[in-house]
Amino acid sequence: MTDAKLPTRRGFFHSHSLTIVASALLTAWIVLYCFSDPNTHWGSFFGNAIADWSGSVIIILGTKFLLEYRSAESRRVRGHLRNPVLDFFWRHSLLTFISVTGLGWALLFSKMDAQSKWGQVVGNLVSEWAQMGGLVFLTKRLIERGSKESN
Repeated sequence: MTDAKLPTRRGFFHSHSLTIVASALLTAWIVLYCFSDPNTHWGSFFGNAIADWSGSVIIILGTKFLLEYRSAESRRVRGHLRNPVLDFFWRHSLLTFISVTGLGWALLFSKMDAQSKWGQVVGNLVSEWAQMGGLVFLTKRLIERGSKESN
């Protein structure tokens, strides 16, 4: 008998573990916030965590399925679509998705009481979406010395 390594079987969880765990954490923060008082330290923390982990899940899934031309974090954009408008939206689908959903969060927030339990969370989501959109846009042209994404 030899000590040859058998091929490791990689399953669904292995291939999608980051998305699964980040989504599970987001779900936990939402459930905990539902049963907490937002005026306490823990309640405030859970509300902020919802916005932060929502942004993480969007970036994880967005960079997996969507494109952003000239962004180091995105998959490479190959080829062109015949229709220039569709080509633009395809090449910038990550920023387009963040912008459209961010506008949706902003519209929802404008209709809510900013001091209500969920109004504070939605306000944090608007901030998170603005930050994500800004970073995706900025990473297209700006670099950071020592960052592997800037190479």
